[in-house]
Amino acid sequence: MANVRLGRTELVSPKNGFGGLPIQRLSMDEAYRLVRKAFDNGIVFYDTANSYSDSEEKLGYALRDIRDQVIIATKTKAATVEAFWKDLERSLELFNTDHIDLYQFHNPAVIPMPGDGTGMYEAMLEAKAQGKIDHIGISAHKIHVAYDAVNSGLYEAIQYPFSYLADEEEFKLVELCKQKDVGFIAMKGMAGGLLNNGRIAYAFMEQFDNVLPIWGIQKDAELDEFLSCIDNLPAFDDEAKAIIAKDQAELTGDFCRGCGYCKPCPMGIEINNCARVGLQIRRTKEAGYFTQAYQEKMEKVKDCIKCGQCMSRCPYGLNIPELLEKHYAEYQGYLAKHLAEL
Repeated sequence: MANVRLGRTELVSPKNGFGGLPIQRLSMDEAYRLVRKAFDNGIVFYDTANSYSDSEEKLGYALRDIRDQVIIATKTKAATVEAFWKDLERSLELFNTDHIDLYQFHNPAVIPMPGDGTGMYEAMLEAKAQGKIDHIGISAHKIHVAYDAVNSGLYEAIQYPFSYLADEEEFKLVELCKQKDVGFIAMKGMAGGLLNNGRIAYAFMEQFDNVLPIWGIQKDAELDEFLSCIDNLPAFDDEAKAIIAKDQAELTGDFCRGCGYCKPCPMGIEINNCARVGLQIRRTKEAGYFTQAYQEKMEKVKDCIKCGQCMSRCPYGLNIPELLEKHYAEYQGYLAKHLAEL
């Protein structure tokens, strides 16, 4: 398995990173076992955020005695300097460390810059001067924010959604990062769970020597699939390309990535699941989508008042009420077929 140098940070990791968001759903012991299994099999880059409930705590617990052998990346959503320092100190405490390898602004609407009046970038510089962080990064979901970050010269690494469903502008972003020696961390390499073949996703990522994918891992089967790529590198061959082409034809365009930034909905609609359920059923065919609880969840879609709050928060500019209506109708069709087969 190839190593990835994360731009001018000079941080180097095997081309398998651990995305820490899903472990908030595990118990402390389950998270410990999964993280240590990842480490024992060569994964050294661990990314999370203080907004991922107890993910930092669980990663910190699992990595506490091997801290000097791993790379820790985490994020702050702070909007004030006071909150920034509170977040950073809390992260240092939970990771039981005196420094964070890569500290990132977490999906800001605009990039923090020196002299912008917020003091946020100055706080990052001060934290770096104090040795509490080693490198400054930023995560983004909007393409123009990512481009601004790379072109500013202020950020050593960016984190952005990237999978084989990427469009032309996203491919250009990866190349720009390489030209400007900015590290590129690829989140949502499985398109928020819509892709279902980890080896194909890995084969795609292998084309880009400057991209470090971080896989959101919650189950042994998920981890095992990516670990299998270490000793048995998947080929980016005609078969892989045919699968990718099929997925692109089915999924490219206006689809929900499941990031959840659209929430909360004033009517209680679980947007990040309801606005893509048709795709999920089509690709996984799991019976769990037809339980009474899930049916009730989908019925909430009819309560949408088209207030626009979700659309104003969506990083991808999706027409969410329209997507909700589309997937509600598709869901009803699948449900009717499921009930008829019982």
